[in-house]
Amino acid sequence: MHSKVDAYIAKSQWEKELEKLRAIILDCQLNEEFKWGTPCYTYEGNNVVLIHTFKEYCAILFFKGALLSDPESVLIQQTENTQATRQIRFTNVKEVVGIARTLKSYIYEAIEVERAGLKVEYKKTTEFAVAEEFQQQLDKNPALKTAFEALTPGRQRAYLLHFSAPKQSKTRASRVEKCMPQILDGKGLMD
Repeated sequence: MHSKVDAYIAKSQWEKELEKLRAIILDCQLNEEFKWGTPCYTYEGNNVVLIHTFKEYCAILFFKGALLSDPESVLIQQTENTQATRQIRFTNVKEVVGIARTLKSYIYEAIEVERAGLKVEYKKTTEFAVAEEFQQQLDKNPALKTAFEALTPGRQRAYLLHFSAPKQSKTRASRVEKCMPQILDGKGLMD
């Protein structure tokens, strides 16, 4: 058991729920680590599940949850843009205890996914919508187009999602204008 996980659990409003989740996960013979500021559980160095907390709930997140069979229909896709991960949410310890057997079977299936070397098929960047306002700028500015195409696919997707999210054209255009210098500098949205 990892000392940083002890501290993470102790300071959480979801302490009882996290302790139970931790016990269930460790009973499945996964290694406990602390990554991205949260408890993470691995199999032969590969991330399998993590525990994380939010204001309204705590959750167990399966890194390759999209590949799990989900016979109990308990896995949640956090947003429409989430491609690989799936989570199961909890608001009290009774929910964790009540689903413990199911959790273990899902964790064991996730381990088998890792053993088999299965990979999630991600959408290609070209499959993401390009906001009209961004397309107009790409058409007008060849340097912007070249700089955008030179970005990694992940950085391209982040910009495409960021530009497409607002409902109003004015907001989309403002986002594009604001990000153009970053793109021209070869930087991603979060760089």
